[in-house]
Amino acid sequence: MTTPRRVRIHVRGRVFDATRRDNPAARSFVDQLALTVPFTDYGGQEKIAPLPRPLAMTGMPAGDHAERLDIGYYATGGVLVLYYTDVAYYRGIARLGHVHATVDDLKDILDGAVATIELTPDHHS
Repeated sequence: MTTPRRVRIHVRGRVFDATRRDNPAARSFVDQLALTVPFTDYGGQEKIAPLPRPLAMTGMPAGDHAERLDIGYYATGGVLVLYYTDVAYYRGIARLGHVHATVDDLKDILDGAVATIELTPDHHS
């Protein structure tokens, strides 16, 4: 049996679907779901939220770049990241998936907004 690849983010009455990558960090993230976390803006480029425990980084590259609408993990800070701008390569970035939203949707998440993140069933035709 495979781990579901779809994730749903609920924040302030909005719902965003996301697709996770198939890598050790993303599987470790799924193991923490469902969870509720507060997001804050960081650097005018991303929204960050603390995770209850670190994600598995064994087998992951030492770092990565992030693209707009990526869901990531910044291992150095132990935070979940929703990127609304492209970010250059940084050591400690792990790409977990992609959120199906607009850049403005992510920018509009207010500091302190609490989000619930959960798995959704994969749909097969």
